[in-house]
Amino acid sequence: MRYFVTGATGFIGKRLVKKLLQRKGATVHFLIRKESEDKVADLREFWAVSDAKSAGRVVPVFGDLTGKKLGVSADAIKALKGQVDHFYHLAAVYDLEADEESQIAVNVEGTRNTVEFAKAIDAGHFHHVSSIAAAGLYEGVFREDMFDEAENYEHPYFMTKHESEKIVRKECKVPWSVYRPAMVVGDSQTGEMDKIDGPYYFFKLIQRMRQLLPPWMPSIGLEGGRVNIVPVDFVVDALNVISHKQGIAKQCYHLVDPVGYRVGDVLDIFSKAAHAPKMNIFVNAALLGFIPRSVTKSLMGLAPVRRVRNAIMKDLSLPEDMLTFINYPTRFDCRDSLAMLKGSGVECPNLKDYAWRLWDYWERHLDPDLHIDRSLRGTVGGKVVLVTGGSSGIGLAAAHKFAEAGATTIICGRDLDKLEEACKEAKSKGYSFVAYPADIADMADCDRFVKVLIENHGGVDFLINNAGRSIRRAIESSYDRFHDFERTMQLNYFGCLRVTMGLLPGMVAKKKGHIVNISSIGVLTNAPRFSAYVASKAALDAWTRCASSEFADQGISFTTINMPLVRTPMIAPTGIYNNVPTLSPEQAADMVADACISKPVRIATRLGITGQVMHALVPRIAQIAMNTSFRMFPDSSAAKGAKPGEKAKLSPEAIAMQQMMRGIHF
Repeated sequence: MRYFVTGATGFIGKRLVKKLLQRKGATVHFLIRKESEDKVADLREFWAVSDAKSAGRVVPVFGDLTGKKLGVSADAIKALKGQVDHFYHLAAVYDLEADEESQIAVNVEGTRNTVEFAKAIDAGHFHHVSSIAAAGLYEGVFREDMFDEAENYEHPYFMTKHESEKIVRKECKVPWSVYRPAMVVGDSQTGEMDKIDGPYYFFKLIQRMRQLLPPWMPSIGLEGGRVNIVPVDFVVDALNVISHKQGIAKQCYHLVDPVGYRVGDVLDIFSKAAHAPKMNIFVNAALLGFIPRSVTKSLMGLAPVRRVRNAIMKDLSLPEDMLTFINYPTRFDCRDSLAMLKGSGVECPNLKDYAWRLWDYWERHLDPDLHIDRSLRGTVGGKVVLVTGGSSGIGLAAAHKFAEAGATTIICGRDLDKLEEACKEAKSKGYSFVAYPADIADMADCDRFVKVLIENHGGVDFLINNAGRSIRRAIESSYDRFHDFERTMQLNYFGCLRVTMGLLPGMVAKKKGHIVNISSIGVLTNAPRFSAYVASKAALDAWTRCASSEFADQGISFTTINMPLVRTPMIAPTGIYNNVPTLSPEQAADMVADACISKPVRIATRLGITGQVMHALVPRIAQIAMNTSFRMFPDSSAAKGAKPGEKAKLSPEAIAMQQMMRGIHF
């Protein structure tokens, strides 16, 4: 048997050629552009015909789908004349996002050129692989003998599929058959797929739900119309069987799943495959149809609404037109196809049985996040990073990470000796810091420092506001220590703002920049004994939220890290923390690095988020819980004015609480 195939390099075509070559004595000619000649060797290997003995079974024919008679030379046409028993036309644009011009050129004019070529070589039978999109958005059941009844196919993809099929029906001079596959997904046995399409567009949403919610938590899904999904191996096997049957001329066959699923069912099946929360409640997307078009159009005319919609669609990797097809209204009858496949052993598998393979392959090979450079070097390499308070603790650990990743790393601090020691340590590790002495609590020194940064480095790309002061003292022990509140606010809030606002104009001018503010878990939990510290960090958090809104369209982003306790010199005076789980400076530095790479709005621990939720939902209970801990754990020896070396004693209840909370970072 002798074959000619267009689209042999495509997802379906490549597998169809492999299936055809399994037939005894089969020879396949396939169309390929001259500039793609280097792909032939890989194709031969995929088809298992790369050795000299079998090389003649596949013959490349150079041409172009958009050229008259496929742009194939006259000599090649003459050589092929009468030598092709079956001609398979699969080459097409299968992409909702493709522009109308390119779809018309390939799907419509390309099909016309292919039909002319098939006649020129006197092909025995022309097999046109169309799509269920040719039916448009038909309301009801679309049978295999229906074509002119198609409706609502104004969308370029639907329109070109309909028009290309019309060309075959009206203009093809050799016997023809049409095949309409449903939405084609990966192989049901391996999960292999070549691109993100159809249901894959929703995988990112499902993945986000899995990341945010535990698998046992019920979630809300979107209900819509029926979608028909088939794996590529079923399409290829069905094509192979039906196309070799007798009596198929001028017939159409639906290569679809006889069952079909609603959109909500599909989302739930893939959620289960992804171990994401099960969708127990569904919102019917048809309800959106009750909203008058004039209202929808008016809303979309508002710039903020468009920006939010576009941001969500982009974040979830959804194409612009995807939501248009949520309420897909068409069901497909496939009785003729089932009759042809009867006894062949070819049948469409149940989506529930192979969905996990599709998910697994997508997450390993097609997830867009896999192709994003999420390394710290890829983020800050060659950029200028400023870490305030970078001579010790979290700041120093973060500075080492940035410098090692290739950033121009600037650190500042009040202690010149510590800065010099930090620079020596960096040099011993094979990189360097740029160190400047600066007192962030001094507004005049902040201005001087910012001026130096602009003059010497042209500003910064990443600002890590790490310099800070913490005071653990009950309010009742602070009546005569108002200066504690003043000096904490001066450094943690005013100093941070002074540096940030000094560097912001440069970021605005460059339309890029990221600012990381090291806040505290205490802002979320309203930790007692930290009123001065928490108030200063809360002020910074509030300012950051305002600034984020103002600079959202200027390429400048902010991340607030509600940092849990970190074992640094800052907490050393409080002896009870020796028995409390704390992060190491290196672990805290990893959080800072992640803030620069992923640029989330906030990074917080589960304990911090739990505290925030409790204060929001059950504030009285939250207050009682925090008051209990306040009375249970005493002030530090330093706060009480005790002599050096004198340790505060813990009650049995406090010791029990420490043991119970082991492993939970404060």
